[in-house]
Amino acid sequence: MEEAGAAVVAAGEAELNMSRLNVSPETLELELEARGEERRGAREALLRLLLPHNRLVSLPRALGSGFPHLQLLDVSGNALTALGPELLALSSLRTLLAKNNRLGGPGALPKGLAQSPLCRSLQMLNLSGNCFQEVPASLLELRALQTLSLGGNQLQSIPAEIENLQSLECLYLGGNFIKEIPPELANLPSLSYLVLCDNKIQSVPPQLSQLHSLRSLSLHNNLLTYLPREILNLIHLEELSLRGNPLVVRFVRDLTYDPPTLLELAARTIKIRNISYTPFDLPGNLLRYLSLASNCPNPKCGGVPLYILFLPVPWNSLSDKFNWLPFLLDLCESTWSSDCHLVASQNHHFV
Repeated sequence: MEEAGAAVVAAGEAELNMSRLNVSPETLELELEARGEERRGAREALLRLLLPHNRLVSLPRALGSGFPHLQLLDVSGNALTALGPELLALSSLRTLLAKNNRLGGPGALPKGLAQSPLCRSLQMLNLSGNCFQEVPASLLELRALQTLSLGGNQLQSIPAEIENLQSLECLYLGGNFIKEIPPELANLPSLSYLVLCDNKIQSVPPQLSQLHSLRSLSLHNNLLTYLPREILNLIHLEELSLRGNPLVVRFVRDLTYDPPTLLELAARTIKIRNISYTPFDLPGNLLRYLSLASNCPNPKCGGVPLYILFLPVPWNSLSDKFNWLPFLLDLCESTWSSDCHLVASQNHHFV
């Protein structure tokens, strides 16, 4: 087998690397059986088996019998249309990498997956770059799962049962055809990284503000026109990616090609800096414009009705120039003016 390529056991690491061997699947099967026999008498159990890019159309039969202690299995970049029952014999498996295959049909995952020991052991599952049109129901029973990657598939939606994955810390669903974010996604207490970029999402449910562990939220290249103001409650959020959405594209374009008038800039300066003035200090048109700030129909509000409000945020992944986001408001709130510098759109006055 030496002439076939790089079948290597990493010294002291219990890893067998049989990637890109350039042999037939049948030859690879025989080699795995031989390696399994060798390992049965070994003092150290094999923990990691790498089989990417070997033109495999099915899992090798020798997996279950020859490598019962595997913790990591990589079968990425093959031609797999199904992960067979051989997978269920790997009762200690923690990481399964099966990206860039042809998985996605009704029998893509083995029957009995939810009842197998994998339900308690599997922590990381990467099925990106396959053909799934929906999240398989059996995956939603893997209660120990911490990382789930289904990017670059053909998913149309996120099932509400995603909330079953209570141990989930990282969810990657970028590059699909998802249109909506289910509010049930907010019921994942440990979720820290949520990637929903390159989809068809038009709105963000305010319930996402309940993801108190969230540190990174990727929503770029969707169809968002606004964000709910509740998103500001994500106090641990360090990264928010929104480029390529109408929300950002339109805002940056308007600021670039339709800047505020001198009247608007003068009024903002007076309000933000709390500059005192008398009717004799300012031009009449500026006085009239400033007087509009007290005409809100809400008797408890000192501002004017706003439906789109731009607020500065600490995240820096919008664009190179702007750190302002439009947030949807039903009615303006005077409390905002004491906490943030507010910028109103051209069609709405300042608070």
